[in-house]
Amino acid sequence: MRWGGLRPSSNVEDRRGMGGGGMAIGGGIGTIVVALIVMLLGGNPGDIIGGGGGQPGAAPPGSAEPRTAEEDTMAEMTRRVLGGTEDVWGAVFQKEGQTYEPARLVMYTGGTSTACGYGQAAMGPFYCPGDRTVYVDLAFYADLRERFGAPGDLAQAYVVAHEVGHHVQTLTGTSQQVNSASQRVGRAEANELSVRQELQADCYAGLWVHHQSRMTQDFLEPNEVQEALAAAAAIGDDRLQRETQGRVVPESFTHGTSEQRQRWFQRGYQSGDHNQCDTFNTNQL
Repeated sequence: MRWGGLRPSSNVEDRRGMGGGGMAIGGGIGTIVVALIVMLLGGNPGDIIGGGGGQPGAAPPGSAEPRTAEEDTMAEMTRRVLGGTEDVWGAVFQKEGQTYEPARLVMYTGGTSTACGYGQAAMGPFYCPGDRTVYVDLAFYADLRERFGAPGDLAQAYVVAHEVGHHVQTLTGTSQQVNSASQRVGRAEANELSVRQELQADCYAGLWVHHQSRMTQDFLEPNEVQEALAAAAAIGDDRLQRETQGRVVPESFTHGTSEQRQRWFQRGYQSGDHNQCDTFNTNQL
């Protein structure tokens, strides 16, 4: 992915190295839940936790050591991917006669405060609707590559684009509708609503790649979409459950299977049409 041609976003706060790695949740089941959210990616931290950027290369107050060149490169890519999502969704909303309100993005180390409670790196990247902000500990990119077997810039960009997809759902009212409906139904029905919401965010991530590749010359390299598909497959509920507990429990799915996540990403990528991302009015996920 040639991300150097993307516009860097100004809606980024860099909290890296500012400390705050303490646990907000005790051990036992709380820790297990946090670990599960990490792997599933994209969860609302408010469900499990209580209620301006620095200069590249600089060591912020409380930092144990200067940032590495590799880390700063990842930070710059993240800024530019966010800028790309702003340009794409700005154009999509404008076409519908609406104005897109960009998400903020916070890069942090270990843990940080959010409007949804205390966020931790162990949760993986997440979106907090309370402050309309995406939170990313850049160390997750290494996990994506080494732990989940999904290397590549586009795999990392997919993670950011998926979280921005949740921001779009907040702007359109989808998230609020899902939350309201989930409170009126049982656990199985609420889980299905969560799956539909996550798959729509995957579709929105694919839609971003579709439009960005047309807005930015030579954005994608040959066969690079496979990197994003590998990331989508790596965090499918069925694959994660099989690897972590040795069995698959479909009724407990909250994000969708590997096949579903890949398919909805591809749907967004191939169509470039947000209307094709309606996961709530289809019988075939």
